[in-house]
Amino acid sequence: MMRFPTRLMRGASAPLGATWDGQGVNFAVFSANAQRIDLCVFDPSGRREVARFELPERTDEVWHGYLPDARPGLLYGYRAYGPYEPLRGHRFNPHKLLIDPYARALHGTLSWSDSLFGYRVNSPRADLSIDRRDSAPAMPKSVVANDAFNWGDDRLPRVPWERTVIMEAHLRGLSMRRGDLLSVERGTFQALSDPRLIDHLLRLGITTLELMPVHAFVRDRFLLERGLTNYWGYNTLAFFAPHAGYLAEGSPHEIRTAVRRLHAAGIEVILDVVYNHTCEGSELGPTLCYRGLDNAVYYRLVPEDERHLINDTGCGNTLNLSHPRVLQMVMDSLRHWALDYHIDGFRFDLCSTLGRESYGFDPFCGFFDVLRQDPVLSTRKLIAEPWDPGPGGYQLGNHPPGFAEWNDRYRDTVRRFWRGDALMRGDLAARLSGSADVFDRRGRHPWASINFITSHDGFTLTDVVSYDRKHNDANGEDGQDGHSENFSTGWGAEGPTDDPAIRAVRDRVRRAMLATLFLSQGTPMLLAGDEFGQTQGGNNNAYCQDNPTTWLDWPLAATHAGHALTAYVARLAALRAAHPSVRGRNYLYGKRETRPGLLDIAWYGPEGHPMTPDAWNDDHGRILGLLRSCADDGGGADTTYLLMNAGDADADCILPPVPGKWTLLLDSTDPGRTATLSDRLAHWTVGAHGVVLLGFTPDARHAKETVDA
Repeated sequence: MMRFPTRLMRGASAPLGATWDGQGVNFAVFSANAQRIDLCVFDPSGRREVARFELPERTDEVWHGYLPDARPGLLYGYRAYGPYEPLRGHRFNPHKLLIDPYARALHGTLSWSDSLFGYRVNSPRADLSIDRRDSAPAMPKSVVANDAFNWGDDRLPRVPWERTVIMEAHLRGLSMRRGDLLSVERGTFQALSDPRLIDHLLRLGITTLELMPVHAFVRDRFLLERGLTNYWGYNTLAFFAPHAGYLAEGSPHEIRTAVRRLHAAGIEVILDVVYNHTCEGSELGPTLCYRGLDNAVYYRLVPEDERHLINDTGCGNTLNLSHPRVLQMVMDSLRHWALDYHIDGFRFDLCSTLGRESYGFDPFCGFFDVLRQDPVLSTRKLIAEPWDPGPGGYQLGNHPPGFAEWNDRYRDTVRRFWRGDALMRGDLAARLSGSADVFDRRGRHPWASINFITSHDGFTLTDVVSYDRKHNDANGEDGQDGHSENFSTGWGAEGPTDDPAIRAVRDRVRRAMLATLFLSQGTPMLLAGDEFGQTQGGNNNAYCQDNPTTWLDWPLAATHAGHALTAYVARLAALRAAHPSVRGRNYLYGKRETRPGLLDIAWYGPEGHPMTPDAWNDDHGRILGLLRSCADDGGGADTTYLLMNAGDADADCILPPVPGKWTLLLDSTDPGRTATLSDRLAHWTVGAHGVVLLGFTPDARHAKETVDA
């Protein structure tokens, strides 16, 4: 047992957090309004406080002290003294143990108790009252960490954006039903580093794995009381610490090992991060960290009513990134994951919140400016979820250069087109060509559009073609949760059916949607499990379902149908990789010729004529042809023709009159079919709910007349 001094040495105000220097640990924590902060040290079990020290120094609003002979593994927490004046935004309560905002690991789990709240729960005065019970027995403890790790020759893959293919996955759900893994490994980073999972990603042509939140998070009390849990993890407790449940043996090195193995396979790792709010909720939430350290600084408060928090996130609070110390915490967290875990990029949950100043969303706000000039973070992949529930929260296309953005207009347009909605061809044309109407500004490229048909938030692809409405009864919210308009249809039945005709249509539409995703300009994002037919039984908001509803159904993947669909997705990814005209690094506007008489992009109707305004406005039009041509890596031109038929009958389509030979690259209605076709082929039949991709080889004379595109 360590012998403790009577008081701390002065220490230093930087870096923030608990820093071991080989001889002891420096503790530094920010609070602008606290009057005193105590460091509490606990025994290795975390159950007993064995020492308490007042932090002896305050420098530039940072409280600090140095504990000699302390080592990594030491468990600690803070108690902050100051005014308890909720009407002025201050909620200091030294009876509440607080985790370190910079804690790089946590010991133990949060055990819900009324003692966690700074006020007396059920008091007539609500949060204006004060609770004097000690919360330490119910709190996880911060851990002094040592991040040393042998990275060897690890290198970030740095996959070019135009070659990026993303899979969004939940770390736990990815492997919980893998029978070929040890039970202790399932749902953890150890499973992610298993060669069999990595091989699956490689077979699919996935270049980038985007993981849902892995920061330490809290399981909501109201969900636990209903026998549910916070499965998605969008409820962050600590921005520097990994979620303990994702570590099989409790070591953060498991994350580093998984990242290193994925990098060795050429696969990037992106983290979904939640810096817009914390798990402390509204003013009626618990006091766990930020609220107790300095509520009036860490959170945005309602002007002239500082008892209440601004709730632009829909989660009860909004982090105050306009304050330099809060902004510093977010940037330090991002650098921690980028440098200490070699993470390749970040997807920012509710990114509009991060870009909102007191006067509204601003693409030139402090967060964006600091992030884009950072020498480390500016080199990582940055992805925005460009909306939030706050005022003016929908900001698709308005994030600064350097960001890609989740494109929900792509999702909705593709779903509606393949459902057979009228007047969708014009909008689909814009989505297929990288959504230039949204993103072509300030030097941005098509990759700025993250194209997706499904994500964790909503239906799976199989459910999009199997249900007319959501089925969220298991969530216990009386069907009030989740989107009500999903642009989905069951094609004649609601949910599973034995009707072979309905099943055949569903399979065709599903393959057509996947082909659309991979054959569009922009960055495709595939939801894990869609490659083999994952279903959530019609639940489009499975945030609280930590069970087979959300865990990937690997037995389904092993069936003949699962194997076939997986092979189909892999083929789509290979076609995308092989054809520059499909993935399109630059926007195409039909103003350049790649060969005499052949424009870089052109749109055709089924009669083989260029689309006219009347054709675009035809209520009954369900067929669209897209000719794309651009320079290939060999100095020539890569030309493809995409035909899409959202109708319920086969269609004989006349092909554009170009001199050369067509090769069938894909027929989504008959995925095994390939053919090299004759010169001057005049027409092609596209099956109902089908996609055809043809490759073009010019005749000898025109091949020599290639123009740089």
